[in-house]
Amino acid sequence: MDLSVVIPVRNEAPNIAPLVSEIRAALDGRLTYEIVYVDDGSTDDTRDEIRKLSQDFKPLRLMQHTKSCGQSTAIRTGVKAARAAWIATLDGDGQNDPADIPALWQIATAAPASEHFLVAGHRQKRQDTIAKRWASRIANRVRGRLLNDGTPDTGCGLKLFRRETYLELPYFDHNHRFLPALVMRAGGRTVSVRVNHRPRERGISNYGVFDRLWVSFADLAGVIWLQRRAKVPVVSESE
Repeated sequence: MDLSVVIPVRNEAPNIAPLVSEIRAALDGRLTYEIVYVDDGSTDDTRDEIRKLSQDFKPLRLMQHTKSCGQSTAIRTGVKAARAAWIATLDGDGQNDPADIPALWQIATAAPASEHFLVAGHRQKRQDTIAKRWASRIANRVRGRLLNDGTPDTGCGLKLFRRETYLELPYFDHNHRFLPALVMRAGGRTVSVRVNHRPRERGISNYGVFDRLWVSFADLAGVIWLQRRAKVPVVSESE
C-alpha cells in the first residue's frame, strides 16, 4: 500500500460522502491507498455515515474516540492505525482539495529515503471568514519569526509525510500546528506547496478562532524550548 489518508473529524456527517468521493476521484488508479477516518467523539451521524460507505468501499476504515480529545490526538490515532509508510492528512470539512494530493505525493516520494521530510500545503485565496484569516495571519507571522520554520501556512490541514517520521516527533496537544518546526528539529526538511482552498459548504466549524489563536501562542513557548534542547547527531557505523 502506498498511502494512508488520515482524516480527523468531529460532527462532520454531511461532509463524509462528498469528501470520500473526491478522494477516490483523485487517487483511484494512481496509488494504492486507504482512508482512515478518526471520529473524535462526534454527537451526530458521522460514525454511521462512515460505516455505511465502508460496506461498499473496503479501504475506508473508522477509528473512534469515545469522547473528544482534540485534532492532534485524532491525527495521532489515525497515523498509529495506518498501514502505509506514507501519510496524507486532510481536514474533514471539505475545504482542502483532495485533487492536490498527487502533486504532494510526487514531491514527497522524490526525497531521499533516509530523510525526515514533510510536504505542507500552502492555502491560496483562503475561503474563510475575515476573523479566521486575520487570526491565521497573526499566528503564522509570529510563529515563523520565532521558530524560523520557513513555512507560510502551518495551519493547512493538507500535509504529507512518512509515518515513521511523525511517530518520532514529540507529541503534545495541538502539535499538528507545529509539524514543520518539529520535523526541522529532528534534522529534517519541509517544503511548502501551493494548494487549493474551498469554502465550507456543509456543517459548522468545531473550533473557535480565538481559542486556537491563544493556544497557539501558549504552545510556542514549549516548541521554542524543544528547539533549544534539541541535538541532532551525525551517526556513522563503526567498522
